[in-house]
Amino acid sequence: METRIALFPLLQAESDRSRLEAEAIEKELLEDYKFGRQQLIEIWGHASAMAVTKVFPLPSLPRKQPTVLVVCGPHQNGAIGLVCARHLRVFEYEPTIFYPKRSPNSLYRDFTTQCEKMDIPFLSYLPTEVQLINDAYNVVIDAILGVDAEPGEVKEPYTSILATLKQIQIPIVSLDVPSGWDVEMGNSEGISPDVLVSLAAPKQCATRFLGRHHFLAGRFLPYDVQKKFELNLPEYPGTECVVSL
Repeated sequence: METRIALFPLLQAESDRSRLEAEAIEKELLEDYKFGRQQLIEIWGHASAMAVTKVFPLPSLPRKQPTVLVVCGPHQNGAIGLVCARHLRVFEYEPTIFYPKRSPNSLYRDFTTQCEKMDIPFLSYLPTEVQLINDAYNVVIDAILGVDAEPGEVKEPYTSILATLKQIQIPIVSLDVPSGWDVEMGNSEGISPDVLVSLAAPKQCATRFLGRHHFLAGRFLPYDVQKKFELNLPEYPGTECVVSL
């Protein structure tokens, strides 16, 4: 209870990140602090996987097989999903990836290769019969659109994918911004995840998240960046790379 009280200011609009602020933070990390994009994606993907293990530890899963479906989009959020899937495999989950439009970006292709080398299966299509997904998986990771997409600009195959995911009964974990949400205004026609994993800092739409668990992932931001952007981030417990908000 004390943690939730301490974190309440973090969830106010002043400290939540709009799209422009998120881009400015990332630009500062890449250009001034010389983080590599691959490095950032790896940090966020690993932390996202850790958040999944917090909410869905292996012994708690309802199915005998610890199956997880990771749905990846074509941009950076999808690459973070690929890294998340790889780490879940290391943690002895059984991820399956649906990656309908693979990015030509060589960095993202490398993440794909890593998953393939670890024998993580890729689906050729997403079943439209919702019960097939409910029966096959314990949880779905939404790494589709993230902060890069405007809700009104969502096109196929993602409109159909979102329509399917809105109907499933198993839990959804969204990375950074739930797919179909406006990064500032929140949910219009998007999905309703049970878990939200905010990357680096919560975006403004997180104030409208009504799910069960909200995590902040990525314990790496330099203090000067936190101060410059007035992030007001919480303390992470021990050596954890995620913190529950």
